[in-house]
Amino acid sequence: MSGEPWRSEAEELRRLAPRHLLFLCVANSARSQMAEGLARALAPAGVTVSSAGSRPSRVSPLAIQALDELGIDLRGHSSKGVETISPEGVDVVITLCAEEECPVFLGRARRLHWGLPDPAGRGADEVAQLQSFREVRDELRRRLAVVFGR
Repeated sequence: MSGEPWRSEAEELRRLAPRHLLFLCVANSARSQMAEGLARALAPAGVTVSSAGSRPSRVSPLAIQALDELGIDLRGHSSKGVETISPEGVDVVITLCAEEECPVFLGRARRLHWGLPDPAGRGADEVAQLQSFREVRDELRRRLAVVFGR
């Protein structure tokens, strides 16, 4: 997960200063929700951050818990379908799928792929699963800190 190919893309995003970032994964329940919460916390005022999925479900309680540990509240978030996001104004789309097929987003936005493992279902018990969520959360935070210069 800690490979560095993403770093040059993140630095380029910082230079581009996008006004609307969209994070995509399949269920819009874990990775993209955590990315949305983290990006909203790190982005400067005036930047819009969204997330969606190709088969939305519900926000994972473990994603909520993992971001709670950082003081970021996802309780008001809900899973959204990619078709609910208008392509108008979206500057950057970041897909987060690793082993699944990522959703397609039409529009002129710049596309990046940060394939991260789905933390849901990883680990034999809830403690191990929560650790998987923390690992993905921390990697997302590391990458988004580069994007937003924090």
